Amino acid sequence: MTIRERIEQLERETLSPYAALSVESRGRAQPEDQCDVRTVYQRDRDRIIHQCKAFRRLSHKTQVFISPRHDHIRTRLSHTLEVSQIARTIARALRLNESLTEAIALGHDVGHTPFGHAGEEVLDEVYRGYDPEAHFRHADHSVRVVTVLERDGAGLNLCVETVDGIGCHSKGRRDLAEVLAAEHALTLEATVVSLSDRVAYLNHDLDDCLGAGLIQPEDIPRECAEVLGARYSQRISTMVRDIIEQSESQPEIRISPAVSSAADRLKEFLYERVYHASVLLEERRRVRMVIESLFRLYMTADEALSAAIGQVPAQVPERARVVCDYIAGMTDRYATDRYVESFLPGGVVP
Repeated sequence: MTIRERIEQLERETLSPYAALSVESRGRAQPEDQCDVRTVYQRDRDRIIHQCKAFRRLSHKTQVFISPRHDHIRTRLSHTLEVSQIARTIARALRLNESLTEAIALGHDVGHTPFGHAGEEVLDEVYRGYDPEAHFRHADHSVRVVTVLERDGAGLNLCVETVDGIGCHSKGRRDLAEVLAAEHALTLEATVVSLSDRVAYLNHDLDDCLGAGLIQPEDIPRECAEVLGARYSQRISTMVRDIIEQSESQPEIRISPAVSSAADRLKEFLYERVYHASVLLEERRRVRMVIESLFRLYMTADEALSAAIGQVPAQVPERARVVCDYIAGMTDRYATDRYVESFLPGGVVP
């Protein structure tokens, strides 16, 4: 019996009847020989870490603050690691497949744009301006990254369950009850990651804003502090424990009405005071200027596009697709540098 087979046997003996067993995976788009040491979901996790360039670029992509000067402000990569830690804690407590959970969590944001959600909104708008049938959503693009774009167009050939989970995490501004009611993921592990994403960003975005002085502790809605806790660690612990207690031995992932309501209230507070705050409007205007300018440049200047990606599709929809892919893959710094060299006098990147 190989090491992998022993792990698979241990999964059958110890995991919940609702867990996604490695031996029951629906497989990969391109069949592969099994590894003697790792299960299929362990291999997915390792491919995202070792072979996915988009994963590495997350360290230079905005979470909330655009091009932050503070060394301790979260990036898209530190957000991803926090989601992974929270999701693994929940998965282990519920006896779900921790390797699948980790793979989904590590890959869930690899399709995110530069400049956070502000960049995503602008890229979607300008992309649809060239192709009205198209759209850009980072969860969908994360799937495109792992299935089409990575490894020079070969993709990572991840398991069906991992790809499905990566594509299912997007929630927008919807309340948690609505998110769970509309959940259509293939596995409970995917739902755990989706909830963990909300747990992570609500708490670390609030923590970053407190640290930056954008909001004060007394600004936090009283009902949020009373139900979830007054401190960062208390709020995460409350939400994680509640999900575990509500979901244990259940065929679905649940959260109590009280905790769900408090989390929704915290979300709305952050949208009102942070995500759509007037103090960030100037940064959002600059994001729009950079992304719109670069998109139009690559759509109209053959030389610029050829130098960037080595090809110039003849048809507008195809060209818009590759330009969207290129800009979505940029880091904040790389996008800013391309703007400087293309549009500012002298065009020299410092």
